[in-house]
Amino acid sequence: MKDNNSAKLEKLIKEYLQQAKMMQLATVSNGKPWVCNVWFAADKNLNIYWFSATNRRHSVETSKDKHIAAAICLSQTPKDTPRGIQLEGTAELITKPTEVAIATKLYVGRIFSLKQIKQFMSLIESPHRFYKIKPTSIVLFDKVNYPDEPRQELKINKI
Repeated sequence: MKDNNSAKLEKLIKEYLQQAKMMQLATVSNGKPWVCNVWFAADKNLNIYWFSATNRRHSVETSKDKHIAAAICLSQTPKDTPRGIQLEGTAELITKPTEVAIATKLYVGRIFSLKQIKQFMSLIESPHRFYKIKPTSIVLFDKVNYPDEPRQELKINKI
């Protein structure tokens, strides 16, 4: 059973993930980090999906080392009250039709149309696929809801 703060924190993270649409994804290969921007969608279990060409650097790197980090920010100007998410977890290419259908459903209307997704998936030289992040830890930095202690961490126990 979750305590009140964990339940509140998880609710705020889910709301934040619904508001934001782009994240900075960090991968690593041979000790060299790489960061890129990707569109994303999240499910109710805090899994995060992105859609990318299989030959892009971040896609290739996640096939070799599944450990990732990501940052999501809605603030647009220095006048905005700081709020953001940082997370770590594991990423994988999803191939099961049921999982692809879940990711597609999350993306349609939020990021791309079904027609666009199918077009990207059928590209010969750079076919796009869905990838899934299973977060192990999510940090919400939120001076709006936690002005005195803005750094709040949600540990996630996933297998």
